[in-house]
Amino acid sequence: MTDESRAASALPPTVGVVIAEDDPGMQLALSAVVSAAAGLELQGVAHDADGVIELACRLRPQVCVVDVSMPGGGGARATREIRRCAPWTRIVALSGHQDRSTVLEMLRAGAFAYLVKGASAEEIVEAIHTVARGSRALSPQVTPTVVGELTEKLAREEEAAEARRQEESRLDRVLEEQRFSVVFQPIVQLDGWGVVGAEALARFDDGPPRPPSDWFADAGRLGRLAELEVCTAQAAVLALDRLPRHAFLSINVSPSVIVSPGFGAMLDGVDLRRLVIEITEHAPVEDYDALVPTLDALRARGARLAIDDAGAGFASLRHILRLAPDIIKTDNTLTRNIATSRAERALTAALISFAGEIGAAIVAEGIETRAELEALQALGVRYGQGFHLGRPAPLGSPAPLDPPAARRFHRMAGQTSGGELREIS
Repeated sequence: MTDESRAASALPPTVGVVIAEDDPGMQLALSAVVSAAAGLELQGVAHDADGVIELACRLRPQVCVVDVSMPGGGGARATREIRRCAPWTRIVALSGHQDRSTVLEMLRAGAFAYLVKGASAEEIVEAIHTVARGSRALSPQVTPTVVGELTEKLAREEEAAEARRQEESRLDRVLEEQRFSVVFQPIVQLDGWGVVGAEALARFDDGPPRPPSDWFADAGRLGRLAELEVCTAQAAVLALDRLPRHAFLSINVSPSVIVSPGFGAMLDGVDLRRLVIEITEHAPVEDYDALVPTLDALRARGARLAIDDAGAGFASLRHILRLAPDIIKTDNTLTRNIATSRAERALTAALISFAGEIGAAIVAEGIETRAELEALQALGVRYGQGFHLGRPAPLGSPAPLDPPAARRFHRMAGQTSGGELREIS
């Protein structure tokens, strides 16, 4: 390579520049500065936002020098549109304003540099080269304002990142060290007091007491809901052989987790004829076309499906029709007022009729008083669960306040005979 060719190869590449400025005098001055600067090539000039957007999208310059307050929506609109059609183009904002709101508006729109009008030709040329290299440039007049804002923003982001790291660490600890337990709440036949099944509920032992729903909400925000739900469901399924022989096990699973590979793998080798999969009506179903075939495959192996929280959740009766559950569990809010509210009784009666038409059984949740129990019995509800019938407890250790049927259920855990227990038909 000759000395001449080596010198040519050492020269920086030419930076293509488009200028947008509505003031004729300022436009002429900027054009002269760019045209005279080494390493810069003036590719076009516009006087409004529409013009510079069209030039930038067509010419794809490396840098656009944009007036903040030009016609057609101003520099902020031009910057957003240019970044959309030519994301590699860097924007230098040029303005007579140095107030905080204007500076931040342009930076949020995507500008890489902000210069106050009155900057020297050298400052303008240096800013163009700086942003072409991928760095940012700010006029000294606006630097303190922006630095303060960015410092505050970075502090907020770091605080949020630290909170997320703590949540991740806490969830890792729970999953790796199994810092949770599973309790079981009996599901009772209301006319004979036989326990027909039990719902598995997770209880977490890490740190200050928190509702289980908070743990699952955190896992969802972290994108790890499937990990936590599969882990707790597996712990529940491992207790299936300890339930009385004729009692089923009910586990709560989100629609998105049901279709995940981990959930299916967890159920490999499990006798699903005693398993009920509960989907809360509060959880939206993003893709029925994926969920329904997955459920059909599980039900073909003997699993049953329950819709939880019916009557107060996200979905409608059409949701229930689409999933065709074997069991419909009414929401606690219906039970809470069932003894005094005609509206709740009417809705429960409608759900009973609806369930009968589609061949599903009704389970009333949240039964806490004798009055609620008697009102449900009068409506013809055959199955229920709630503190009045039996509290959640580990197998083998019933709460002393539970009625005899629930105490018998826990006491029979691990026995081979089912006694008077019956399945929901």
